[in-house]
Amino acid sequence: MATPSSTHRQKRAFRPLNPSILEELALAYVARFAISEAKLRSYLRRKLRERGWESDEEPPVEELVERYVSLGYVDDKSFARAKAAGLQRRGYGPRRVEQALGAAGIEPDIRDELRMGEAAARKAALAMVRKRGFGPFGMDCPDRKQREKQIAALLRAGHSLDTARQLVDAATEEEAEDWAAEIEDESAE
Repeated sequence: MATPSSTHRQKRAFRPLNPSILEELALAYVARFAISEAKLRSYLRRKLRERGWESDEEPPVEELVERYVSLGYVDDKSFARAKAAGLQRRGYGPRRVEQALGAAGIEPDIRDELRMGEAAARKAALAMVRKRGFGPFGMDCPDRKQREKQIAALLRAGHSLDTARQLVDAATEEEAEDWAAEIEDESAE
């Protein structure tokens, strides 16, 4: 009969990190993922907490991050642009995009530069309503409880209350699409 300790995977004991292993971990991480400076810094510090450091000197975390930024392996602006565009395509609103970029450690000036305008916010909201089958894009006309749930979902996704109401209460798909395109038409004039 197996004992409880033999049925569970034993934790593998790793050697403490040294400069070359830390460099290998950092390089593998930036090669595999699109990341921000803050995420790389956090990852390396987590690895140091988990495995320890074999030297009396301070681990060169900041030097590694700075070198990878100067080499172009880590670029906060490109990361933020791609992250914001991906969230917008999935239907997330300005508030949610701002929160995601802040959580990724993107500096406020970069977040301000990438803040979506009204036309982009409406387009993102329309994408979410279409994808989730809310309002006129659903099979049935929503009852009051269902309408409130749809509005709440749009609010959680970072859209304003006015935007949520406008789309959920639209009578037809064309009305919702016209409302979303309204701002683009005004900016084109």
